[in-house]
Amino acid sequence: MAGSSKRERQLAREHYLRQQARRAQLAARRRRIQQVTAVVVSVVVVVAAVAFLAQMLNGDDSTSAAASPDTSAASTPADSSSPPASPSAAAGECSYPKSAEQASKPVSIPKYDKAKAADYRKPFSATLKTNQGNIVIELAADKAPCTANSFRNLVTSKFYDSTPCHRLTTEGIFVLQCGDPTGKGGGGPGYSFGVENAPKDGSYPPGTVAMARTQDPNSNGSQFFLVYKDTALPDPSGYTIFGTITQGLDVVTKLAKAGTADGSGDGAPKNTVTIESATIGKG
Repeated sequence: MAGSSKRERQLAREHYLRQQARRAQLAARRRRIQQVTAVVVSVVVVVAAVAFLAQMLNGDDSTSAAASPDTSAASTPADSSSPPASPSAAAGECSYPKSAEQASKPVSIPKYDKAKAADYRKPFSATLKTNQGNIVIELAADKAPCTANSFRNLVTSKFYDSTPCHRLTTEGIFVLQCGDPTGKGGGGPGYSFGVENAPKDGSYPPGTVAMARTQDPNSNGSQFFLVYKDTALPDPSGYTIFGTITQGLDVVTKLAKAGTADGSGDGAPKNTVTIESATIGKG
């Protein structure tokens, strides 16, 4: 009887050990599953985060303007159909395809009569009357007739009247950006056109007036930037230079010295500047 009891105890102990071993194996398996699940979830979270950031960074290209390396001096949103660039001045023809976005302010699309191409090259000036002082621009109509023609159209249509200069950049590039009636950086005239008269060396000296755009070279619209200090923009397509400040560069320089509203190197000017009215004059 004693031997029988000993054997039963031994069998019971072996059964207990087998149960413990199976439980240990199951626990180890659960841990492995949990670890794999955690890794998968982490990867999904990282991928989602990267995708979100990429969307946020690239999203501005379709809505905000850019003259910088966003470059975010830009102008009107680029048409999703990627309209062809306006022919060069040498071609003697300009086109202004409608943009995907509606105009921020009522304005007609510029007219262009190829038979009167020479007229679009005649010099003229524009005066921006701002709350900080007047800025007079001599338009380079002979070198950028398509842009000059668009600018004249916007001025005579009072598109720029009561429009803020929404962006001042004091680091990397040195520009004051204007031309968006919404004041948010994404507004435009509802049409777009391509680059012309862009400097090959990417240099924009003080007094330069150039078109702002997104990364799409065909997205020029109404926004433009005033350069107050030597600026380099080595973009392959460049930015259209369509004028030179002949009076009022000191107004822009004074605004730049005051800096931005938030103290950063790129933001809304600390001293609010508004184009109260814009007029066209003789060259």
